Amino acid sequence: MSAYENDYAARDILRLARRIHNPKRAYLLVNPLQGKHIPVSPRDSLEMMSILGNELAAEFPAANLVIGFAETATAIGAMAASCFGDGCVYVHTTREPLPPGASVEFREEHSHAVEQTLFCADMEDWLARTATVIFIDDELSTGRTLINMIAQLSRRFPALGEKRLVAASILNRLTPENEQRLNAAGIVSRCLVKLPQTDYTQAVAGFTVTDPVPPPEIPPVNWEHIPVTLCNSRLGVLAFDYLDVCRRKAEDLLAHFRSVLPANGSVLVLGAEECMFPALVLGAVLEHQGGFRVRCHATTRSPIGVSRQDGYPIREGWRLRSLYDSARTTYLYNLDHYDAAILVSEKAEPAGLQDLAAALDVHGCGKFYLTGGQS
Repeated sequence: MSAYENDYAARDILRLARRIHNPKRAYLLVNPLQGKHIPVSPRDSLEMMSILGNELAAEFPAANLVIGFAETATAIGAMAASCFGDGCVYVHTTREPLPPGASVEFREEHSHAVEQTLFCADMEDWLARTATVIFIDDELSTGRTLINMIAQLSRRFPALGEKRLVAASILNRLTPENEQRLNAAGIVSRCLVKLPQTDYTQAVAGFTVTDPVPPPEIPPVNWEHIPVTLCNSRLGVLAFDYLDVCRRKAEDLLAHFRSVLPANGSVLVLGAEECMFPALVLGAVLEHQGGFRVRCHATTRSPIGVSRQDGYPIREGWRLRSLYDSARTTYLYNLDHYDAAILVSEKAEPAGLQDLAAALDVHGCGKFYLTGGQS
């Protein structure tokens, strides 16, 4: 049960969609403020994440380690962690390669891509500097993944068993039995919105959906590359510094975009898969300081059904080659017309860039910018 009072309710941050090609779970909880599947004002998205972070920091001020879950909660975890003290470390799980021998592997059983790893080369030092460890996901359903992950971490790092453990999320739909199971494992849960026990499989059964489609073939598109080095939050960062660095680099980019984009123009700032947080921060700077009409969301590995039926949140879907690995498939939903698109990504495979440009071209977007790179 949430210990917090806030202005959010399920009607604000919950939409239901149908998963495709996933026999483990028929539905997906889609948060329209999360900046993942549905375009959103970046300020609205970061505000929601900050509220969760501020409430956690007020209750657990001794927390100096926050762990986010890829891919959908990478930004939630980063923004929430920035609300703690200067010494709070933020690290998130990943499906990307990590240095060999420096990670713990676990499985997220209901996900389309089940394998996850967590960088842990510095875990003993991080644990020595905190009394509380906070794990952040976008939604908490059964808690099984978290319990399994903590059990694996505890075997390798016994000091974790001496810490207060908190499972935090935007949405929480734990049953009383699952809540008791978490408590028995020494984990308390906190959230912004506690959902009622509902048969979500039945709730989406009435929607008829189709698969996302590949983009059309178009002539090669030129992306203007603006090099910016992104911090690698998979290896752990000081959370407040991470936010500060993202903001300063976004402000550096603002002058360039003011010179090349129309005043009050519409701009898409798109993150690539796990690279959500820097895109949201850049979008917020362009929106607040630049006066542009900005929307943010991200590519994702999750295949979601598409439908034009009333009340269904995913109305358009594109199947793209990944910007990280052209042999991997990713998806992008609910594109609209924009004067320009800015991609924030650590990597940018040419095939993925071309697929993304072709999907944007369908909506009349004619300016393409790429910023990013890995430190």
